Amino acid sequence: MIVAFSISPSAADDTGGVSEAVARAVQVVRESGLPNETNAMFTNIEGEWDEVMAVVKRAVDVVAETSPRVGLVLKADIRPGHAGELTAKVERVEKALEQ
Repeated sequence: MIVAFSISPSAADDTGGVSEAVARAVQVVRESGLPNETNAMFTNIEGEWDEVMAVVKRAVDVVAETSPRVGLVLKADIRPGHAGELTAKVERVEKALEQ
């Protein structure tokens, strides 16, 4: 499965930014060893249900250490029997664009 998620603390820094809290969440994802990528809006992670959800929970918990309230947006592509889709899906789109 692939999960795209975004974590947002309720409390921002003096400039209204949340990058430090988000960086701590992304660090949890990267240290998980699961395939992942981060863009301007979401972090994508790929793996089995239980391992992906455990990483998402740890990322939320890390942000909650410094914020009294945390928002989580999550979208999942659940496709049993498929792996490597984090990059394969994009490759198929790029190939279709070349035609």
